[in-house]
Amino acid sequence: MTITIPTWLTLFRIMTLPMMVAAFYWKHPLSPLVTTAVFVLGALTDWLDGWVARRFNMGSDFGAFLDPVADKLAVVITLFIVVQRHHTEYMALLAAIIVGREIAISALREWMAQMGAHGLVKVAGLGKIKTIFQMVALGCLLYQNDLFGLPIFLIGQSLLTVAAALTLWSGVDYMRAAWPRMSK
Repeated sequence: MTITIPTWLTLFRIMTLPMMVAAFYWKHPLSPLVTTAVFVLGALTDWLDGWVARRFNMGSDFGAFLDPVADKLAVVITLFIVVQRHHTEYMALLAAIIVGREIAISALREWMAQMGAHGLVKVAGLGKIKTIFQMVALGCLLYQNDLFGLPIFLIGQSLLTVAAALTLWSGVDYMRAAWPRMSK
């Protein structure tokens, strides 16, 4: 199997996750900045690997499998460390909504693929918007310090609330699309 440039970028994104966790727990005043920078670097490679794959026709089956895995790992690991530091019921609820939906929709996609109906649960525009809200929210929550007088953590929490709502909405859309096949 030949690994394409987009797949290398996806693998790099996965490799940034332990670095992000280490930076998050680093006892240094620059920890929030470094943690956020590593997270943003990973998020940008998510965009870049897709662009390169489409632009240069470098898509691969392995890359198509690995990319959403990397996305889910990034979101789940980041949510875990953010909730660990800011362990409120509200943050735990938002994380549970997002992680629960990711697990449920991943299982739904796998099941639908086994039934030969994978196209019914493909990524839609709403899912992409949800991902953008999640990534910006998580970046803000990792940075957590006010910036230029802006309450970055509060902004992140608000954006994560929107992301959780979009998560539920897109999950309902996936279930609605799959329901005719599921109810047979």
